[in-house]
Formats: sequence, structure tokens, C-alpha cells
Amino acid sequence: MHNFTPEDLLLYLYNETSPEQTAEIKAALENDWSLREKFEVITSAQKRLEALKMSPSQQTIDTILNYAEKAVGELTPQA
Repeated sequence: MHNFTPEDLLLYLYNETSPEQTAEIKAALENDWSLREKFEVITSAQKRLEALKMSPSQQTIDTILNYAEKAVGELTPQA
């Protein structure tokens, strides 16, 4: 039996696992009550986070855009 990490379960929750890993986790969830409990905690947390309906402030958005613009400028060859 494979020991799945919380990160593995998060990837599974968001459909970011390979088909093989998806099948392994699905089988493990059917047979391992401890793993199933951990997965239920993660899915419960996901639902609570989605219910918060938070959005970033304009200052946060501007900071991210400025950082991205600076990073692109550093990667662009200068003539």
C-alpha cells in the first residue's frame, strides 16, 4: 500500500494527478479509512475556502502586475 501525502490528495482533489496515480488514490480511498478521513478534511477545507468569496485588493493586483512587468523586462533582450 502506498503512503499518500496531503499534497497527493490535493493534486487528486484538483484532478492534477496522472491517470495511474488517480486510480491508485481512488483504490486507496475505498480501502483505507484513515486516508479517507484525511481526504474528507481536505475537501471540507476546500468547500469552506470557496465559500469565503475573497478577492485581492487593488494594491495587491498592482504589485503583482508591476513585479511581472519588471520580470518580463529583465528577460527581454535589450537592443
